[in-house]
Formats: sequence, C-alpha cells, structure tokens
Amino acid sequence: MIPARMRAARLETDLRVALAEVPVPVPGAGEILVRTRACGICSGDVMGWYMQRKAPLIFGHEPAGEVAATGAGVEGFVLGDRVFVHHHAPCMTCALCARGEYVQCEAWRGGRLDPGGMAEYFVVPAGNVRGDTLRLPPEVSFVEGALVEPIACVVKSLRRAGVRGGARLAIIGLGIMGQLHVLLARHAGARQVVGLDRVASRLAHARGLGADAVIDVDRADPVAALGALTDGALADAVIVGPGSLEAMELGLRLAGRGATVVLFTTSRPDDVLGIRPHDLYFREVRVVPSYSCGPDDTREALALIARRAVTAAQVVTHTFPLAEVAEAYRTAAQTSSLKTVVTFD
Repeated sequence: MIPARMRAARLETDLRVALAEVPVPVPGAGEILVRTRACGICSGDVMGWYMQRKAPLIFGHEPAGEVAATGAGVEGFVLGDRVFVHHHAPCMTCALCARGEYVQCEAWRGGRLDPGGMAEYFVVPAGNVRGDTLRLPPEVSFVEGALVEPIACVVKSLRRAGVRGGARLAIIGLGIMGQLHVLLARHAGARQVVGLDRVASRLAHARGLGADAVIDVDRADPVAALGALTDGALADAVIVGPGSLEAMELGLRLAGRGATVVLFTTSRPDDVLGIRPHDLYFREVRVVPSYSCGPDDTREALALIARRAVTAAQVVTHTFPLAEVAEAYRTAAQTSSLKTVVTFD
C-alpha cells in the first residue's frame, strides 16, 4: 500500500540537508510513481555556488527504484518493474533531437522528477516515461542502476572527445567522474590513459582502475610529465573534469596537435577563459563542452553495466540509508569519497 506521506531529503539555502515529511505525489496521465531504492549524490549536488541558486529543493537526480503506480494511458511499464529514470528527456521530434542534440531540446530542459530523486517516492513525467526510463536487467542492482546517469555522461564525453581509433587520453580531475572516464576509456578506444590530480588516494585508485600513468600536479610539471609519457606529443584528447579556469587552462596546455579538449563541468557564470586563437588555429585544437547525456547515452551506459564493464564495487565508496542522508551529503563533498549512494528500505 502506498502511504499518504513520505520522507524526503531537502537541501536548504545554507547547503544543510535535512529529512522532511512531504505528501506522496500522485501520477497523472502518462506518468508513473516510482518507489526509490537507491539514489546517487552527484558531484554537482555538492557544488555550492551551483546548488545555492536552486535551493531549497528536494535534491537528487540519480535514482533507481520500482514502479509503484501508473497513471492512465501508461504503456510499457507495470507495477514492480525495476527501473532507472533520467530526470530529463527530449521530445525526440524537434530539429535539435533529429541532430542528436538532445540536451538542447526545450522539452529536455523542462522535465523534472516530482519532488526529486532523494525521496521515498517520486513521479516521473510522461515525457520522461516515454523518452528515458529504462528497465533494469535482473543482474543490475539498484545501486548500479543509480550509476546509469553519471556513466551516461561519461559515455557522451568520450564520444565527443573522439577517442576512438587509439587516442592518447589525459583526464584532469580524478573524482568519481574522472574515475569513470578511466574505466571506460579503453571501451571507447583510447590506447593510453593518463590521470592527473593532486589527491594521492585518487591517483592510486585511478591506477587500480587501469590508468597507464598518473601525474600529481603539485609534485611535477604536468605538461613536462605528460610530454615524457607521450614522446613529446602530449594528448590527443583531454577531459577537463573540474569547472575551474585553472583546470581548463591546463587542459589547453596538455593538448597536442589536432587534439580535442572536453569541458566536462561548467564554470561559474561570470568566469572568462583566456585563449590564444592563433595557437588553437594552427594546432587545430578543438574545445568541446559535454553537458549531461541523452537517451542514446543512458542505453549504452546500462549495457556497459549489464556486461560488467563497470560495477558498483569499483567506484562506490560510501553507502548510507536515507535516515543518514545529511551525513551522506557531507561525505560526498569530501575528497575521501568517490561515489556516495543513499539506499532506501
């Protein structure tokens, strides 16, 4: 039986997280109600300046759970289905969708989970039900289902980086998203993977996941160190994980001839990145943003999980029950954590 009220994690304007009791939403036509079983805490969820603009809110956009109720006209899902739900979904009919630019679709930007993924139940809008809600295979756990969205963002990033065909890949920032880039780089076609960070434990973890080499940016000149590893060619593709100008500038310096530099995280709105167009032009260096992911990426991500290319054991360092969500949020912001996931009874 579905209760009338439920627990949900509210992020306040001062970035404190506390449990609140709120009504269980009711699905309308074409919508489904999902009982949450696991929800990841995204690195963006703990990006203070970014979340303060949105707070207060029930946060969480990496959920997996079970279909608890369906609205009128829902097709393809029944009660008890184990699902991953993307919080955004494109219309699949506009000119942008026809070009594969799903995250630029107006419908994609308008979708949201009600009230959010970090709640015991949430309603999935009809567009998201049709566009990017996927059944989890039996071999994929709910915690792994909560990894679909972040892995899909990496799938898209590596595609935009153009690493197919044996590229030398440099990854700046070895938090959870950097580690997932390390894990999936070989599947995307990279032949050499080098990770850069300043946290020793993250450097060691990346080596354990298959990085050919790692560079501590506080102990070595990163450009010289990468040059020594690549016979002076530097990188064919660079993933800039952090949204800082310092990291972006380093990414441009690590780029070799004909390289692609992917900006994986946004900067602050007023930041201005200085570039030398003359240098970019003659070396034909491409600067490409990679924002979120589309339905093609989530499907590939789920397939990678199902065939054990990525497992929760490789990247999930902390799990907490919903009752301890405030501690989970604090932990997710620490460098000792890679991926923190909240589980639900």
